[in-house]
Order: sequence, then C-alpha cells, then structure tokens
Amino acid sequence: MKLKIETSKHIELIDITSEVEEEIIKSEVSEGICIISTRHTTAGIIINENETGLKEDILALLMKIVPKDAGYMHDRIDNNADSHLRAVLLGASEALPISEGKLELGTWQRIFFAEMDGPRIRTVNITLLRAQ
Repeated sequence: MKLKIETSKHIELIDITSEVEEEIIKSEVSEGICIISTRHTTAGIIINENETGLKEDILALLMKIVPKDAGYMHDRIDNNADSHLRAVLLGASEALPISEGKLELGTWQRIFFAEMDGPRIRTVNITLLRAQ
C-alpha cells in the first residue's frame, strides 16, 4: 500500500497515524506487524507525541545538530546535504505490532512523516505482515 503526501514546508512533521490505521482496517489484518517506510533519502518516519511545542522542538533540534551551509561535501551536487543528514538521524522506517486489528501505540504515540527537503510530493509505503 502506498500513501501519497504533499508537504508544504522545507522541514515539517506530518501526522499520518489515521491514514495508516485506515489501511489496517481495510486489510482486515487482526494480528501482525505494520511497517511504515519511505524510500526518500531526505525524509524519515518517526513515532512521538503530536504536541505543537514538541514538534517545533524536534525540528529545532535537528536544525541545531545539522545546520544548513556547514560546508558539507554533498552540497557541491545539489545543496541539500543538511536534509540528507537529518534524515539519517531519523531513520526511514518504523515497525509496529498490530493486535486485535489495531496498532499497538502508547497513549500519546503518533506516526509522523518527517519532511527534511520540501515542499514535495512524497510516498510512504505501508507493509502489513499477518501473523500465522
């Protein structure tokens, strides 16, 4: 299954939990594993709380750790090394258990697509593995 996402900012976190849950409901997988992944090298998938201040803190931390225009070698090619490096820190996928047809998420946990080089049209892959 593929989820299309249109990002609107250079760097942003987009909550995709509801869309992933809809795909699980449609699939009728009651027990198994859900893998959420992106093939984009300037984006990531993370799990955290959907609170405005925290989302801003996460993005500020990434920009502080990996500043733009810091003399990265890759910038000679297309001037977006910072986006690639931030994505490396986040990772490209998350795997979550499915139990009784629902994602096993903590009370405040949400799934985010992390855009590091937008705005763009992106694709998230949702892979469901049914338990035997």
